[in-house]
Amino acid sequence: IGPNVVIGPNSKIEDKVLIHANCSLVKNVSISCNSLIHHGCVLGSDGFGFAPTKNGYLKIEQLGGLKIGKNVEIGANSCVDKGTIKNTVIGSGSKLDNLVHIGHNVIVGKNCLICGQVGIAGSTKVGDNVIMGGQVGVADNLVIGENSVLAGKTGLSVNVPPQRFMMGNPAMEMSKNVESYKALRRLPRLQKKVNELAKVVHNLLSHSEDK
Repeated sequence: IGPNVVIGPNSKIEDKVLIHANCSLVKNVSISCNSLIHHGCVLGSDGFGFAPTKNGYLKIEQLGGLKIGKNVEIGANSCVDKGTIKNTVIGSGSKLDNLVHIGHNVIVGKNCLICGQVGIAGSTKVGDNVIMGGQVGVADNLVIGENSVLAGKTGLSVNVPPQRFMMGNPAMEMSKNVESYKALRRLPRLQKKVNELAKVVHNLLSHSEDK
């Protein structure tokens, strides 16, 4: 356990865990054996939960915890929130890059690879062996099937069946996204042709009216 690490109430750290400097295990955090927590991580902080009222927003008490499996690595300055009632879970063998944020009640499966600046909103369930490229954004209450891949900067707002390769914002299957991008690049040329055709039609109409 490195310098300036804070271990809060009801937390449990198993054998062969390395926690680097300036990490905070806020409350109800369980870390299984052979896991590695890099500098500056905040684990088990409150999830972002508020109920609207006439006078603003009322904070929803976060009563759950955070359970981290075996052989997990969490990169520097990442934040993983505790659950509202049930635990947030990071499955065994999963690897999180630097600056990753996992919201409350999220379940990350086993052997997932989550790259830098990914944000996963609350109550989303991520299957085993899922890969997320950098800066992926995942909306709340979604299900991402096992063995799926989300390309970098994907914006996901729909459920993903198993073994899909998704990319783009809004996210779609890779083949459809590539076709959409190709069509988008062709738009200026198509617009030019439409303008030329409109000019020809206009000249024909003007010539007809003169007669």
